[in-house]
Amino acid sequence: MKQDSYEYFHITDKMRFKNKQDKSTIVYNEYIVLTNIPEKAYRYIVNGKSAIEWIMDRYQVKTDKKSLIKNDCNDWAREHNQPRYIFDLLQLVINLSIQTVDIVESLPKLKFDN
Repeated sequence: MKQDSYEYFHITDKMRFKNKQDKSTIVYNEYIVLTNIPEKAYRYIVNGKSAIEWIMDRYQVKTDKKSLIKNDCNDWAREHNQPRYIFDLLQLVINLSIQTVDIVESLPKLKFDN
């Protein structure tokens, strides 16, 4: 199978963790599994949820129950001829999360005078 094809990089339903207790492995689709994601990556929190989990939650194929309108996260990738868009975005967010946590942890602690 061509690794740059839409079929290879598409989201069929939604990304998920291989095991709910272990976030080190994300099943991207039936062809791609990301492994060895450090726990540190999930410590970068945006509005109460890790940035990685935001991507996993927002980029899925979902049909609205009332209108029956299908929201397919793959449409943008097809329209812009970028089959790897969601996959690359997820990898970037994982990297960004790790680097952000590293930077924040390296900052000196603030001390306030009483």
